[in-house]
Amino acid sequence: MRKIYIIVLIFSFCCPIKAQQIPATKQAKSILILNATAHLGNGKVIEKSAIGFKDGKITLIADTRLNELSNEAYDITIEASGKHVYPGFIAPNSTLGLVEVDAVKASDDESEIGDMNPHIRSIIAYMADSKVTESVRPNGILMAQITPRGGTISGTSSIVQLDAWNWKDALIKENDGIHLNFPSTIKRSGWWAEPGRLEANKEYLKQIEKISVLLVDSKAYLAGPLRERNLIFESMKGIFDGTQTLYIHANEEKQIIDAVQLAKENQVKRIVIVGGFEAYKITDLLQKNNIGVLLKNVHEMPESDDQDIDLPYKMAKLLTDKGILVGLENSGGMERMQTRNLPFLAGTCAAYGLSKEQALQLITSNTAKILGIDNQCGTLEEGKDATLFISEGDALDMRTNKLTDAFIQGRALHLETYQSQLNAKYKGKYHQK
Repeated sequence: MRKIYIIVLIFSFCCPIKAQQIPATKQAKSILILNATAHLGNGKVIEKSAIGFKDGKITLIADTRLNELSNEAYDITIEASGKHVYPGFIAPNSTLGLVEVDAVKASDDESEIGDMNPHIRSIIAYMADSKVTESVRPNGILMAQITPRGGTISGTSSIVQLDAWNWKDALIKENDGIHLNFPSTIKRSGWWAEPGRLEANKEYLKQIEKISVLLVDSKAYLAGPLRERNLIFESMKGIFDGTQTLYIHANEEKQIIDAVQLAKENQVKRIVIVGGFEAYKITDLLQKNNIGVLLKNVHEMPESDDQDIDLPYKMAKLLTDKGILVGLENSGGMERMQTRNLPFLAGTCAAYGLSKEQALQLITSNTAKILGIDNQCGTLEEGKDATLFISEGDALDMRTNKLTDAFIQGRALHLETYQSQLNAKYKGKYHQK
């Protein structure tokens, strides 16, 4: 994947480009946040908290009601009474930084030619200074899994923090997993405005066989003496030795069952279901095989006429109650721009059965565990990255999620965006207060 940056020249003639925000410098002064309500991301809440961090790592998590604390050990103290502190939210299965303007082909680098592309690395196409990426940070989304699209095997994803000069600086975890778009058992004719009839996918078994052949051939290649190098087979090694996760994009019950069975038959170590609309029907299978689910955008309609109208909203509750590790993703229409609404997807899940702290885990600790980065982020704990933010109110409610401060690995972020500049500009024009 390669970016064609000539598009910047095209934009410069079409519209004025604001000065790009410079990524924050490495944390130089230690910081202490006092008296905020701390939502740790693991289900626990500290009503009057003290959170300290230095050199990019959290060094203190304490309850000020139980401990007498001195702020003299820290260079900067932020008084946050009445406010809330959260771990940075994580957006999995995201194409942030891979597409800037959907209508401009030269700025679209989310997919590669070919059908089986496990050797394609999405991270090298990631544009760290994307304006779209900048726009999601003011809602608390500070990390993302950059994921390719297209084909049967799209390629590998990588996990980044969202304030960096380039993709190398942004990396949290490189090439964390391979993404498999499992064949659907049905075909839909028509289009979204005029849906057609549902038909059986007559090529379903042949398409599965093609995947099976790749898995078998890859294992044989990796087990035998290396003669002629094969990048496709070689790149499959991680899903067999457990260093990478196989992310299976599937929504239908049979689709998920067949995908899990195929993966287990070929000794794939780590499996995650992405989408998982009918995963609630096969929770025993998922629990038995320790398979997590990244649920598709819950702000969607049911897929069948006989399903409850609120089924997408309560899906996280149904899976959580069965002991399944659940995270949220928002792929689909306008997915990059809609990333900013990820906290409010979790808020909907809270309105339909989960507690607020359980809903918070869907976009913090649960997602971190699913992505394999929970030793570094996802919760507010001593020793983990100081990637967190302060909000004036409930971060899962669009009415009150107003960030006053945000930090990535201890670095204080600029929260002003191009949109906020336009807001100020036109408020001034019409003399609004």
